[in-house]
Amino acid sequence: MSFTRRTLGLGAAALALPAILPRGAAGQTVWNMPTPYADGNYHTQNIRAFAEAVATATNGGLRITVHSNGSLFPHPQIKRNVRQGLAPIGEVLISLHANEAPIYGLDSVPFLVSNFAEARRLYAASKEALEARLAEEELLLLFSVPWPPQGLFARQLITSVEDLRGNRFRTYNPGTARIAALAGATPVQVEAADLSTAFATGRVQSTITSAATGVDTRIWEFTTHYHDLQAWIPRNMVIVNRRMFQGLPPAQQTALREAAAAAETRGWETAERETVARTQILRENRMTVVEPSPTLREGLRRIGAQIAQEWEASAGEVGRQVLARFRASS
Repeated sequence: MSFTRRTLGLGAAALALPAILPRGAAGQTVWNMPTPYADGNYHTQNIRAFAEAVATATNGGLRITVHSNGSLFPHPQIKRNVRQGLAPIGEVLISLHANEAPIYGLDSVPFLVSNFAEARRLYAASKEALEARLAEEELLLLFSVPWPPQGLFARQLITSVEDLRGNRFRTYNPGTARIAALAGATPVQVEAADLSTAFATGRVQSTITSAATGVDTRIWEFTTHYHDLQAWIPRNMVIVNRRMFQGLPPAQQTALREAAAAAETRGWETAERETVARTQILRENRMTVVEPSPTLREGLRRIGAQIAQEWEASAGEVGRQVLARFRASS
């Protein structure tokens, strides 16, 4: 099936599924929730637990039907469709939308943070600005959960940035595309759901992503080395259409907020556990897990410093205030 036909088919299927089903005799509301990752991924599992908590707290008055792995909308279309009301709620990788506003790209600035404590501080420092930007799009932030720190998967040992020159480098957001450009690699945009196929067919030769995605895609079948860079800690966000949220009874709004707070706490705790567990799974599948060489680390830090400068210049006064709060929190 061609991309065009597949996309049109997905759109037709989505339009056939109303965002909110009419209330029946029991007064039940059903929300369809598109998510981008497979059922085995901890983000999806956390979302399903969140949906169950909402149904329990509202005595079935509000039910969230989770459509995982991009089955309702492709990942790049989820935020737009939530904004338009084709789905009331959805999950997206924040940095996927970095071209729309600088605040969406902050958590993927390389080497700005390298551990979860720093990532929490960055989230706290930027949350108000993130919520303000989403409000401009009539969206509400419910919660945000991180990925494990990002590392480099490749088919050979990479000892310097120069080793990436000309390499077909998988990208998944504007930030990773910028890294590829500065490293002299060839950027190839590939979503996580298509990563295995991209490696198997030779479309890509390397990628910076998390150990969790590496396990989800059985990346050891296509690469040999995992360079544990801990380059940055990107986050997903769960967003809701403001009008549809405000259309819920106050008790259901409260239940949704409380379930979201619990899901955020659970998601951060899970991400830390997954970092250790998934890296071990890579080792068990005979991947060579290596610390980056000083030359590679220094080359990537230079790239990260340039991207950070570019981000701060593009973000203006809001960006400077966010970074000032983050630095002051250390």
